[in-house]
Amino acid sequence: MTWSFDDARQVDYTHGYYRNLSPAMLRFACLRAGVRPPDRQAEGNWRYLELGFGQGLSVNIHAAASQGDYWGTDYNPTHAARAGSMAAAAGTGARLLDASFAELAARDDLPEFDVIALHGIWSWISDEAAADIIRIIQRRLKIGGLVSISYNCLPGAGPAIPLRHLLKLHASLAGTASDPAAAMEAALGFVQSIADSSASHFRHNPIAEARLKHMFGQSRSYLVHEYLAADFRVPSFADVARQLAEAKLQFVASSHLLDAVDGINLTPDAAALLAGIGQPVLRETARDYLINQTFRRDVFVRGRQAMSALQQHEALMAQAFVLTQPAEKVPYVMTGPVGEVSLQEPLFRPLVAALARDGHAPKTMAALGHDPALVSFGAAGVAEALVVLTGAGYVELACTPRAEAIAACQRLNTHLLDRARGSDEIGFLASPVSGGGIAVSRTQQLFLLAARHGAETPGDQGAFVWGILASQGQRLMKDGVPLSGDADSIALLAAEAADFAAARAPILAVLGIS
Repeated sequence: MTWSFDDARQVDYTHGYYRNLSPAMLRFACLRAGVRPPDRQAEGNWRYLELGFGQGLSVNIHAAASQGDYWGTDYNPTHAARAGSMAAAAGTGARLLDASFAELAARDDLPEFDVIALHGIWSWISDEAAADIIRIIQRRLKIGGLVSISYNCLPGAGPAIPLRHLLKLHASLAGTASDPAAAMEAALGFVQSIADSSASHFRHNPIAEARLKHMFGQSRSYLVHEYLAADFRVPSFADVARQLAEAKLQFVASSHLLDAVDGINLTPDAAALLAGIGQPVLRETARDYLINQTFRRDVFVRGRQAMSALQQHEALMAQAFVLTQPAEKVPYVMTGPVGEVSLQEPLFRPLVAALARDGHAPKTMAALGHDPALVSFGAAGVAEALVVLTGAGYVELACTPRAEAIAACQRLNTHLLDRARGSDEIGFLASPVSGGGIAVSRTQQLFLLAARHGAETPGDQGAFVWGILASQGQRLMKDGVPLSGDADSIALLAAEAADFAAARAPILAVLGIS
């Protein structure tokens, strides 16, 4: 069996949602860096292009929740068809294609975009395809527009290179299965047998062995895309910055907010070292080595405009935030490159309590800074704590939603709830308040669907959900033991429905999800 890029890219990708691609998150990353975001954000009319959208969940959620003119392409026509079905259900008018990057670069009917986003795809394309992307950016990114690009990077992803070589070599030379996922399974077993044979490579590279063990718990379809494609690029930040400079792009910040929080990522000595490096590319590269960065999520801009201190302060103070978890479920310990870090509870506990007040209603940074329990920490302290909570996913950015976004999210969520009846592939729903996706498990989605079908009590909702699951031959577990009877299964689901109604559903309602 001979492998090519076409073999890997025709395999279904995972149904992931990537919040760092949302217009709201990209705008906030710019504000944090003191860089003016695209002007069109003020109109609520983003022009947005996603390259390599996979199953299209992110682009469809953003098209519904952050209204605008959305385009995207993915070479896999099955992906494009499914993404198009979501767009049609949401009624957003998003144009989702199966064109190659070369074909897209040659089109003359595309508008100028405020954002061009590509998640991960930079790691799996040829030099020719990368050049096509640069041409798209040169021709179609407006002055002042953003590029959101994420990719495997040096030094942390370096150990993946020999692993990928061995996996792909086995699939190419010794594979016998016609199913790519089965070929990956066989290749994993082969590489593990080498590791188990006291291979010197794995003994001297424990990170490679840890990565191999982690791979056994990952989707085989995902691994086919990650490791069996014809191209596998692990550049440094400097390499990417140099290529994007061809399109007149300058680095802004990471769209992963925690990357900028020194206390989680750097020792005091490392932070002091970085503070003394004035050259941006060298500083970012040094930071990658200090934290052993494996995956970067970068924001670049075409025409960097610095905000004045006053402009930045006013924009940040006006930004609203919403707590998306019950207050008691927010932990005050985080793990980062420096190890386990305890958050400053005298600051974080009253901040979480303030966010939870008034039924989790969104609150601006200015309002939170004036809370009597938080005044003593100053605006900077409250702002940094909000960045930590938002970066960790316990808080989302918030806005006053437009009527069009509310309606589009309702239509898209109706489509996704219906899909949840037969599949657990999609674990997110669209929020017009956050402008992006919110994690909602399949069971919780089915509780929402039950309520829409008139099941008002937890018992009725449990029975509704069990009817769906039982019809598909599924069984529930309690304390590791499978439940055998309908009554026990309904009782378990009813208890979960009651918990959901008390703690989670009210928060989702604040987010515009019901």
